[in-house]
Amino acid sequence: MIKLEMKDILKEFPGVRALNDVTFSANRGEVLALLGENGAGKSTLMKILSGVYPYGTYEGDILVDGQVCRFANTREAERAGIAIIHQELNLIHGLSIAENVFLGREPKTKWGTIDWKRMHGETQALLDRLHLPFHPTHLVSTLSVGQQQMIEIAKAISIQAQILVLDEPTSALTESEVQRLFDVIRELRREGVTMIYISHKMDEIEAICDGITVLRDGSSVGSARIGDVTRNELIAMMVGRDISQMFPKAESVPGDVILSVQNYSVKKSPDTYLLQDINLDVRAGEVVGLAGLMGAGRTELVMSLFGALGLKAEGTVRISGTRVNIQTPRDAIQAGLALVTEDRKESGLVLSMNVRENTSLVSLQTLSSRLGKLDHKREHGLAARYIEELRTKTPSAETNVNNLSGGNQQKVVLAKWLATQPKVLILDEPTRGIDVGAKVEIYQLINQLTQAGHAVIMISSELPEVLGMSDRIVVMAEGRVAGELARADATQESIMKLATKGA
Repeated sequence: MIKLEMKDILKEFPGVRALNDVTFSANRGEVLALLGENGAGKSTLMKILSGVYPYGTYEGDILVDGQVCRFANTREAERAGIAIIHQELNLIHGLSIAENVFLGREPKTKWGTIDWKRMHGETQALLDRLHLPFHPTHLVSTLSVGQQQMIEIAKAISIQAQILVLDEPTSALTESEVQRLFDVIRELRREGVTMIYISHKMDEIEAICDGITVLRDGSSVGSARIGDVTRNELIAMMVGRDISQMFPKAESVPGDVILSVQNYSVKKSPDTYLLQDINLDVRAGEVVGLAGLMGAGRTELVMSLFGALGLKAEGTVRISGTRVNIQTPRDAIQAGLALVTEDRKESGLVLSMNVRENTSLVSLQTLSSRLGKLDHKREHGLAARYIEELRTKTPSAETNVNNLSGGNQQKVVLAKWLATQPKVLILDEPTRGIDVGAKVEIYQLINQLTQAGHAVIMISSELPEVLGMSDRIVVMAEGRVAGELARADATQESIMKLATKGA
């Protein structure tokens, strides 16, 4: 039975048609994957469904159980049983679990005060249902990202949502948290909840979804059942072209050692090591993949090398044979390091600035005259150069980066660091949260960098990406190097054996 239909949805912003007659449907108790490149219109469509964009600001119809719904706001959508869990969670860290779950809907006593006993009791029932070992009074700030994701689901269940939208729900989860989330999704499916699942991770879609609807350039281009189309056919639907080689790794001949890390250790307390006895060499023209489970120390290692961890390190670091003492990110930049962090919105971009300003942010000193005045002509030229070289889709260099898709935001981050002419480029989860077409463009850029003689370190939690794009793979576990694998010898099984210290 059809639970949800969105018919002939058309949405325009000034000068842009974001959605053009989009139509799709989802059955009761179905998990429907909504696929498409960044900028395809997925988020806009879900904002219409959840009442963020009220009726009258778009054309077309929303039907729930065959009845036309016209929401004036998100509260009306919630009353119709529609809930959305955003990629960027909407919880208030200073409040308890119960206060977050019932925010704005607190049960009241006959005297009009909050009925804390009832609120805590109903929250505890939700936590028990989701197998979460917490008390309703626990502060949300004490929970991991994956646990906070579960609290968002508890909140959706509390409003008895019958249509649940999950937007990139696993982007920051550990493998065990992903499996717990999938268990909850399967339970909700058995109870008849309809779910719209937005993700760029094909493995997850094949594992948890029943059907697929694809958007491209604001239009619906097709729907299918899982198993009826191949992965390559899906990718072709999404990007409008065939991507026959998902990981277009270029052959390269490694040159001299550019970065040498020897006997490198970092203590997080007088008696406890965060990183211990790290030895790592990276050569010109090669990609060294850093693999490992969540908490293995990969991000901590590159942050420390970049002078951004705030903890004193022991050991020796050499760049092009010269010993360096990196205490701050400024030291690292001057030494020839660049770091693309895993969270582009939190630490990679200034969202209130435009493309030009973000591109030049780290290069202001070199773009300024001897009197310290910024040379705006050179700044404009720098931004224009990287927009063209990286094929960044933006109306202009003056466009606010917050208005770009995830893939194009990542290109702006890359442009910012490439402008420093680094010897070593460190990429921490460089394709997280971007679509398959943009991923391939990032991989091709990595090829260009190594062929130009740059050394690249790439951290990725996606093993196919590590295997597909690395020349060598260094596996970390519990703050140490657990082993190293040549490209020809590496498999998912051999990486996981080292990552779990099963070697």
